[in-house]
Amino acid sequence: MPSRTLPPTHSPTLEPAGDYEKYDPIETTAAHGSRRWWVLAVIALAQLMVVLDGTIVNIALPSAQADLGLTDASRSWVVTGYALAFGALLLLGGRIADFWGRKRAFLTGMVGFALASIVGGLAQSQTELLAARALQGVFAALLAPAALAILTVTFPTGRDRGKAFAVFGAIAGGGAALGLVLGGLLTEYASWRWCLLVNVPVAIIAVVAGSRLIVESRATGNTRYDWPGVVLVAVGLGSLVYGFTEAENGWTSGPALGFIGLGVVLLALFVLVEARSDHPLLPLHIAAQRDRAGAFLAALLTGTAMIGGLLFLTFYLQIVLAYEPIAAGLASLPMTAAIMVTAAVSAQLMPKIGPRPLLAVGPVVAAAGLLYLTQLETAGSYAADVLPGMLLLGLGLGMIFVPLQNIALLGVDPHDSGAASALVNAAQQIGGSLGTALFSTISLTATAAFIPADPSSPTAPLDALVAGYTHAFAWAALFLVLITPISLVLVRATKADVGGESAI
Repeated sequence: MPSRTLPPTHSPTLEPAGDYEKYDPIETTAAHGSRRWWVLAVIALAQLMVVLDGTIVNIALPSAQADLGLTDASRSWVVTGYALAFGALLLLGGRIADFWGRKRAFLTGMVGFALASIVGGLAQSQTELLAARALQGVFAALLAPAALAILTVTFPTGRDRGKAFAVFGAIAGGGAALGLVLGGLLTEYASWRWCLLVNVPVAIIAVVAGSRLIVESRATGNTRYDWPGVVLVAVGLGSLVYGFTEAENGWTSGPALGFIGLGVVLLALFVLVEARSDHPLLPLHIAAQRDRAGAFLAALLTGTAMIGGLLFLTFYLQIVLAYEPIAAGLASLPMTAAIMVTAAVSAQLMPKIGPRPLLAVGPVVAAAGLLYLTQLETAGSYAADVLPGMLLLGLGLGMIFVPLQNIALLGVDPHDSGAASALVNAAQQIGGSLGTALFSTISLTATAAFIPADPSSPTAPLDALVAGYTHAFAWAALFLVLITPISLVLVRATKADVGGESAI
């Protein structure tokens, strides 16, 4: 089989809007016909597992803490350890998928994630649980970009690409809410351990099906690893995520400022190293192309704002309205349904109107939902005060996810599809860490500053909490609205680029 040799370096010059390179059939060895829809099913199952894992574990934490005797600090590290490993190693995981083979990386990531889940589910001490969560993050950093890269090379162009990314986007957006339901059910009727062990049967199905259905694809040409870049970006992203986590205790604290500052410096050095490398970990032209730059910024802001839509909404349902975990999870299902419905509609609209209108309107609709939630009160009701805002948020997010995922990987050379997929995941991961820290700080500050009308009222403490939640919703809405001008300025992809009628 003839091979294609890529030039050792890529031009950082911005590509013209809509001028996307064609896929090389030598590298794009994906399945065709009906088989590729089964590949999509496997990828969707894997994505669901990774997304569910975050919220399932959050629901299980109180029971795990009581069972294993975790301290409050250790409990937070069950979440932080996963985020650190996942965020720090994503770009390396994407390059391993490109060079080692996307199918091989995907299957290895699935097996490793399942084994780590077994260790966590059977843990008898906090050390074992924390180690298992960090190991899950390591394998998720390999699995997530490999899955998205496989999806990219399986559906390189055309209308089917939009449909595939609609499914992927709906799961990415709605899976977190499903995790709340499943976590509540498993914790109450089985054990918190099953919130981790449930990954095992899912992984077995995905590995068996994936080994038969997915066709191996890997990059050709220059496949040397950029080890200076690996170290700089891993430590830089890890420092940034850890700094944001520490910022929950105060943005002016020494650890928060120190680690965030270190992360920024190391990431700046990473960019300099990549600009001079003839085999970069992250070819800078991937992020420099204006459409993709807009998508990466949108991914960062969406990841940040979703924390305001899920974390504090969950707090309101469980703390203020006194919902049990199962009830709180079920209460979030309408948002999941709204995301999935709008994602399906967006996939049909995108080839007709292009991605830009969806990315411009979706954030406004989602922000309107969050602004509706800023009116919440202690004596509020779910049907009148929560559900409308939740539905608007879901409708808007569904309009964002499909074009965002599509544009972020549109026109990326298959040689770099794993790196581009990793960058999307890294943007969302960093955004989520930033959102957790930022909105927690905003909420706590507003709660502390709240002056009740009647300090002797038995609802005064809850009134203060609700004031904090509503401030977080307002700031999350602001972050979402920023996506609209970014999309209008940067995104130039047309309906032809996403499989529209005039596409070749």
